[in-house]
Amino acid sequence: MFKTLKARGFTLVELLIVIAIIAILAAAIIIGLNPARQFSQARNSQRWSHVNALLNGITTNSSENSGTFTCAAGVIPTTAAVVGSGVGQYNICGCLVPTYMSALPFDPSTGSYTSCASYSGGYTVVRDATTNRITVAAPNAEVGATISVSQ
Repeated sequence: MFKTLKARGFTLVELLIVIAIIAILAAAIIIGLNPARQFSQARNSQRWSHVNALLNGITTNSSENSGTFTCAAGVIPTTAAVVGSGVGQYNICGCLVPTYMSALPFDPSTGSYTSCASYSGGYTVVRDATTNRITVAAPNAEVGATISVSQ
C-alpha cells in the first residue's frame, strides 16, 4: 500500500517535439508568404498607379491644348526618354505640376522627387512617330512584370 505519486506535466522529449513542430510550421509559413516577393508586388502596384497618373497628366494637358502636348521641354520624343530633371532626361515636371498633379510620381526603387528642379522619375515616356500614341513605362518593374500604358 504504497501510493505512488504520478508526476504531472510534460517530459523533456514531448516539449522538444512540440517546439520542433512549431518551428517547422513557422518556417513553412514564412517561406510560403515570401516577404521579398510581397514587397516587390507592392512596388509594382505603385508603379502601375504612377504610370497611369503620368499618362493622365499628359493626356489632360493635350486635351486642354487642342490635342497637342505643350511643354517647355518640347514634344514628347520618339525614342524612350527617362522622365527627370537631369542631363539627357525629359523634364516634364513644369508642364504637369501643379496644374495637373500635385507632385510628380517617381519609381519607388530608383526615383526621387524633391521639386521640379531636382527629380528623377525613373519612368520612360515615348511617342510613336506614325500613330502619335504616347506610352509611359516603368523599366524597373520587378518579378518579371512589364508595366506600360499607352494612349
